[in-house]
Amino acid sequence: MAAGDPSANRDRHFVTVARTGEIETRRGRQVTVDGRWVALFNLDGAYHAIDALCLHRGGPLADGVLGGCVVTCPWHGWQFNVTTGAMIQDPGVGVTCHDTRIVGDEVQVRLTD
Repeated sequence: MAAGDPSANRDRHFVTVARTGEIETRRGRQVTVDGRWVALFNLDGAYHAIDALCLHRGGPLADGVLGGCVVTCPWHGWQFNVTTGAMIQDPGVGVTCHDTRIVGDEVQVRLTD
């Protein structure tokens, strides 16, 4: 497989990081997937995962305020769409968005890069 080949993601596995109901709606939690910090958000029962550290100074995105599908970094106010990872102030850049799924009552995340 070539680098950047989307089929490479099929080789990665989903990791259980939480149970449904553990993360309050409209809240985030920092979890670890294969040694990487990921911010997991519950948007009214739909779970979304992005890299946990803000691009500006490494602020903890999981601790940010969630408004709609946008999280605001608690350190300096940079904002990211939790469904895409795109930065609101400059959509051409952003944090990596990861795959999520629910299996039974388990919330699972798979890294996408």
